Amino acid sequence: MIDYKNIPFQSVQVNDVSFGYRQIGEGEDLVFIHGFPTHGYTWRKILPKLSKYFKCHILDMPGLGDSDWSRNSNLNIDIQAKNAYQLLSEMGIKQFSLIAHDSGGTIARLLAIKHQHKIKNLILINTEIPTHRPPFIELFQRISRLPFSSYYFRNKLSQIRFVKSSMGFRQAYTDRTMLNNDENLGPYLNPLIKSNKKIKGAFKFLRGIDWKLIDEFNKTHKEIKANVLFIWGKNDKTFPIELGIEMARQFKSQMAFEIIDNASLLPHEEKPEMVSDKIIKFSERYNAT
Repeated sequence: MIDYKNIPFQSVQVNDVSFGYRQIGEGEDLVFIHGFPTHGYTWRKILPKLSKYFKCHILDMPGLGDSDWSRNSNLNIDIQAKNAYQLLSEMGIKQFSLIAHDSGGTIARLLAIKHQHKIKNLILINTEIPTHRPPFIELFQRISRLPFSSYYFRNKLSQIRFVKSSMGFRQAYTDRTMLNNDENLGPYLNPLIKSNKKIKGAFKFLRGIDWKLIDEFNKTHKEIKANVLFIWGKNDKTFPIELGIEMARQFKSQMAFEIIDNASLLPHEEKPEMVSDKIIKFSERYNAT
């Protein structure tokens, strides 16, 4: 078993932000992009198996995790995609596959549309859907612009009742006992509670989510040339599975849609063995040369 904390860490500067960055494994390049409000830690349970097949590049996107940013940094989601591509280019990663979750799936799709011949496989896990608005997210975007919002949310995140509510992490897991385990949520919550800069970075990332751009995927999904694998937690209330299945029909490349029973927003944390196996099987089937 891999201890995520022991994976070598480096910070890589790109323009006016820095990415937290970890690498492990051997093989073809597989880039991991998390969503909000997680960071690279969210992949810890699938890395042990995937790192036997791929060279895994785990990013902490600016605003979250072990990234860094300045007051003037632009964390809009299209800029996040541009900076991520520049990072990979500067590191000499010429052709790669992407695995992305939640808002990371928006960044990954922007990359797959813009750089069609660089990306071999695109693996999307419970991600944004055109014209669909996840519960509370637009509200949180508005609240984050108010004075003292960071103080308010740092206080709320320290309250277990809020964390377990529908406005908190209740919908993240089908197995609600996972909400009681500090190993699951602690690495996400504790930095935001302890650091005003960390929660401001998280808010900056959140405000960078562009719904107009996401809605345009209705037209641009068909431009993606990569083989696409959807992995979806069946019980997800944030991104309902029926809407995910409908969205998948917009893709014109080779595509598969895998449903993970007894899982919600974070199937790679709830059912890591199943998710890992589906990724490996798909990649072997569509291993472009």
